[in-house]
Amino acid sequence: MSDRQHLRAAARRRALGLLVAGLVVAVTCTFLGRWQWHRHVARDAAIAVVEASYAAAPVDLADVVADPDARLPDADAWRSAQVRGRYLADASVLLRNRPVDGTPAYHVLVPLLVVDAAPGTYGAPVAAGRVLVVDRGWVPTGQDGSADVDVPAPPPGDVTVTVRLRPGETTSVRDAPAGQVQAIAPAQVLAAGGADGEPYAAYGALLREEPAADEPLGVLAAPSTDPGSHLSYAFQWWVFALGGLVAFTVSARREWASGAAVGGDGEPAPPSRPRRARGRDEIDEDAEIDAQVAGARP
Repeated sequence: MSDRQHLRAAARRRALGLLVAGLVVAVTCTFLGRWQWHRHVARDAAIAVVEASYAAAPVDLADVVADPDARLPDADAWRSAQVRGRYLADASVLLRNRPVDGTPAYHVLVPLLVVDAAPGTYGAPVAAGRVLVVDRGWVPTGQDGSADVDVPAPPPGDVTVTVRLRPGETTSVRDAPAGQVQAIAPAQVLAAGGADGEPYAAYGALLREEPAADEPLGVLAAPSTDPGSHLSYAFQWWVFALGGLVAFTVSARREWASGAAVGGDGEPAPPSRPRRARGRDEIDEDAEIDAQVAGARP
């Protein structure tokens, strides 16, 4: 194979390599964009659930959670429900590592011994004896979180509690000091507080109590409805996919063209110059020369 053919083959290999690289970049960016798009769709669905649940009026706990052992459906997350029971104050547990608005805090988890899960309905009590873990609010951790904190007591006796329902969290494998937990896993909370009874699979974030406690805790923050940047990230990845494909394709075409332009001696052939149109003076000069040549002929 001649040097000219070697140069052409090398240029074409580079062109094909650039084209393959462009396709890889485009496909990768396209899939990353789809991933961000699916996250955007999931976030929108979660926000829709929050907004619908916050707008709904409270109902009896038994109307939302017919089976206390079943996991709370995603569609019922943040739904407000009311239940009557008695707080097991001696079994209160502190939830670690849950800051509130950037402030270190402990969430106060108190088991509620259910007296009636349908206080708004006449008839026999429902789910009496079951235990619902209630996140009553939060207290500051203090300077370094190592000292005991003063936790206001819940109201004594029978109390009607309105909560926003949340699915129970997965049991944490991380260690925690006595009387504290790392997750709101109802069975783990009851074990940490030394409480007996069968817990609901869901737990409740306190909305209000009747009668109210003498000293309230810090109010739990509402869930965020910020859609985030997933949609803009998706479009950015897709722009990168298109831009990368165009850039690599242009570079590949240049490489291919450089191979086709290789001269016979193995060197790139100089680009041909376009002929410049003759001016008026040049045309007159050529006509005068032609006339002189014609006159000199015999």
